[in-house]
Order: sequence, then structure tokens, then C-alpha cells
Amino acid sequence: MKALIISDIHGNLEALKGVFSDAENKYDEVWCLGDIVGYGPSPNECIEYLSELNNLKCIIGNHDAAAIRLLDTSSFNRDAQRSMKWTRTVLNETNKQFIESLPETLTLESQFLLAHGSPRAPVFEYILDSYVATLNFEEFNTNYCFVGHSHIPSIFYYPKGAPQAILEIPKITEIELKPRMIINPGSVGQPRDRNPYSSYIILDTQNHILDFRRTSYNIEKTQEKMVLHNLPDKHISRLKHGI
Repeated sequence: MKALIISDIHGNLEALKGVFSDAENKYDEVWCLGDIVGYGPSPNECIEYLSELNNLKCIIGNHDAAAIRLLDTSSFNRDAQRSMKWTRTVLNETNKQFIESLPETLTLESQFLLAHGSPRAPVFEYILDSYVATLNFEEFNTNYCFVGHSHIPSIFYYPKGAPQAILEIPKITEIELKPRMIINPGSVGQPRDRNPYSSYIILDTQNHILDFRRTSYNIEKTQEKMVLHNLPDKHISRLKHGI
């Protein structure tokens, strides 16, 4: 079985379509790690694109939760609060119900846990360093956990007997699955690793391979939509630089 694993789309329809075009239907399921909305100009369209898939497994992210007022935005910075206020205004009822239906975590094929932030705090905790990753390995029993939230492709290994987890920043390459791992595919709609190309993974469960991939998309079109909706300048400009 092959799974297309995506995260942090953030209302960027052009980026989302670009990933699916690049993947060329070479997958059996789509695993989405949350944050379909927030920041970007096409929240309804992104939800509708995903909800029409018959092979989708999806969990909720912090921006998704904030969009339907399950999460307070007081911890968001000013620009993120402004974007979320707009998102709440335009999100239609059908798509709010779709978000409401999403679980915080999913366990698939008995060995893959999906969580937007982390196993111990699925909606909001960031896993950015070995210390936090080590603590989180105690919070799940599967061999592998896929997370998003940081917008940075990464792998944390925890070999048996090691004192703590080991961080690796993967290049665009195939990597062998080894117990145990916390794996982040990076962001589709707002990469933050100084590479503006959308980031995603194709997981081959039969051959135990992670294929980290990047693909370009029409950034200018997304930016034009953001200008039209008067979204924050910082969120518009950062798409070009992947920061």
C-alpha cells in the first residue's frame, strides 16, 4: 500500500493541486495531518477538494480547530489572528461540519499514528528538538508517528538503547523505515525550511520506504488571491522564500 501524506495546506489551493499533480495518482490513500485552513485565501476550496476524495484519512489541526472556535486564538500572533478572523468569516457551514468531524488522532494499519502536533498534545504541541521528541516517544505505542505543525520536513529516530531521540533533516530522497520514528512531511501550503516548494511524502508500506518529495506551484496566483482578500503582507511575502 502507498499513502500520500500531506500536512499544513493552510488554504493554499494552488499548492494542494500541485502536490496531487506531482504525485500522479501513484498512491492508494491520502493521509492528511491537519491545518487544511488558516493563513491562505482558499479555505473552502481546499476542504472541498479533500472531502471529495474517497481514500482520505484526515485529522484536525490547530488552525482547523480555531476556525470552528474549538480553540482560542489568544496564543496566535497578530497576523495569524487577523487571518483566522477572515477564515471564520468566509468558511461555510458544510465545511465547518467537515472540520467538526475530524478526530485528533488516527491509528492506521496498527503501526502508524497520525497527530497534527504531537502524540501527547495532538492539536498544538510542536516537536522541534530531540528533548521534546524523546518525551513524546513515551506517549505512543506504534512504531511510527506522523506529525505536522512545524512546517519543516524532519525525522526523529529513537533506536533501542539510545539515550534520546536523534534528529535528521531529510533531503529529497527515499529513506528506509526503521522502528521507531516520528516523521514530519513538511508543509504543502506554507513551507518554513527556506524552500518555497510544497513538501510531502509518499509512504510505501510494503517496501518500508519514505519518499520525501518537493514540487513547485503557482505562488503568484496564491499571492494575488491573498492581496484581494487583504490578508497580512507577511503571510503573502513568506510564500516566495519558504520562511
